Amino acid sequence: MTKKFLAALVLVMILAFSAYADQVVRLGVTGSVYDEMWAPAKELLAKEGITLEVIQFTDYVTPNRALADGDIDLNGFQHQIYFADELQSRGYKLTNIANTFVVPLNLYSIKVKKLDEIKDGDVIAIPNDPTNGGRAIKVLATSGLITLKKDAGFNPAKEDIEKYNVKITIQELAANTIPSALPDIAAGVINDTYALDYGLKASDAVFEDQAREHEYWNLIAARTSDLADPAKVELYSKVVKAYQSPEMKEALSKLYGGFFRPVGWDEDLLAPFKK
Repeated sequence: MTKKFLAALVLVMILAFSAYADQVVRLGVTGSVYDEMWAPAKELLAKEGITLEVIQFTDYVTPNRALADGDIDLNGFQHQIYFADELQSRGYKLTNIANTFVVPLNLYSIKVKKLDEIKDGDVIAIPNDPTNGGRAIKVLATSGLITLKKDAGFNPAKEDIEKYNVKITIQELAANTIPSALPDIAAGVINDTYALDYGLKASDAVFEDQAREHEYWNLIAARTSDLADPAKVELYSKVVKAYQSPEMKEALSKLYGGFFRPVGWDEDLLAPFKK
């Protein structure tokens, strides 16, 4: 080998190593709790030369649009039923690549301490997106505040309410605004990340959600087109492995007291895309 050839080979190896070392994955989330939650995974990925950037969004609509548009590489903020609705209604070409956790959707209040203190005329807020709104309505039904029609589907709407056992008014608000609305309403059904951002704990709930169905499992999503690239599949597999790690499991238990419950970590959803 000539000196020129060896120099060129060394340069190629340096560039290849640099490209690997400089790998960046941009992950879209909603709620500052994810910065803390993903910290153990970020540390594990950093040891492999991968920088995980957690990108904050303030609503549930933007992260899937940003992923579809290529502004981020992955997102991890939604459950299965919301994801399916987004794909159907907006035509996004996205794929679930990993299960993460399941959390309750609880009823909170700063005005009443017990469920039976809610009275006729009180206003109860629920998320205004169809999937979380439907889940919130089921929470109200389970609590006994309302009764649903027998033919109500898995994701009911207000029209599926047969009877108001307590004559409450259900007000639909953007999910991220419900915590700040608590001073003006009797109670609100609040999504996990927004509850935590507001300083609420699961133990503060007036009524705790009992649903643990597969449809409410949260997930990590990627662009479907990216999964045709073996290099990206390998990279995303490392992100999934870092999340579904003993370090993350310990952090979820220690930091949130069981609020976020790991589910489906034994399922390799990227297996069909590995070559």
